[in-house]
Amino acid sequence: MAVVPYKDKDNSKREQVAEMFDNISPKYDFLNHLLSGGIDIYWRKRAIKLLRQAQPRTILDIATGTGDFAIEALALKPEKIIGVDISEGMLAVGREKIKKLGKQHIIELRTGDSESLPFADNYFDAVIVSFGVRNFENLLAGLSDMNRVMRPGGTCVVVEFSKPRSFLFRHLYNFYFRYILPTIGKIVSKDSSAYTYLPESVQAFPDGRDFLTIFEQAGFKNTKCILLTFGICSIYTGQK
Repeated sequence: MAVVPYKDKDNSKREQVAEMFDNISPKYDFLNHLLSGGIDIYWRKRAIKLLRQAQPRTILDIATGTGDFAIEALALKPEKIIGVDISEGMLAVGREKIKKLGKQHIIELRTGDSESLPFADNYFDAVIVSFGVRNFENLLAGLSDMNRVMRPGGTCVVVEFSKPRSFLFRHLYNFYFRYILPTIGKIVSKDSSAYTYLPESVQAFPDGRDFLTIFEQAGFKNTKCILLTFGICSIYTGQK
C-alpha cells in the first residue's frame, strides 16, 4: 500500500503529493535548511560534483521543487537546465529565485509528471533528482521514463534519504524524524500531514541495494550507491 500524505483522502498519491507541496511551498526552503541543519546544501553540491567530468550541456532536473538542485547544477556551466515538477506552488517560488539570479535564459521550470515526461527519447545529457523519487507513484515507471529521455552514455544522479545502518545513530535519527521534525514542520508550515509523511515515506522507500535493483530494471547500468552523513542520505548514479 502506497504511503500518502493525507490518509483521510482517497485521491491518488500523485494528486496528494502535489497538494502537499502546494500547501508548504511558501515555507519549504526555510524548513528544508532548518530541519537538515543546512546539510542538504552539501549533499546537493556533492552530487553535482559527480557530473563535472561528464560536462553535460543539457540537464533535466526531475521533481525540481523550488529549483535548488537546478540552481546548484549551474556550477557545471550547461547550456540548458529544464526542471519539472507537479506542484505549481513550488515552481512559482523557484521561478522567483531564478529570476533574482538572472538565470532564466539557462534554467526553465515547467509543470510536468516524472512518470510521463514531455520530452523526446535520448534528449538530455544528464538527468538529476534530489529528494523526489520517494514521492513517485510508481518508482519503476518514473525511473524508466528518466532513462528514456536521457541519451546513451548519459548519467543519472539521484539524491534521496536513506536509513542509517549504525544501531545507535539509527535510533537517534528515528527519534528526530518521528517526533521533533514533524512537530517543527507542522508549526511552521501549518500542514499537519506533510512532515509526518516525510519519515513515513523514508521508512517505506527501498534504499541501498534495493533501490539499485529497481534502478537497473529501469535500464541503468554501472550503478553505484554513495552513503553520506552516516547513511541519512544516499547518492545513486547510473548510466544509459
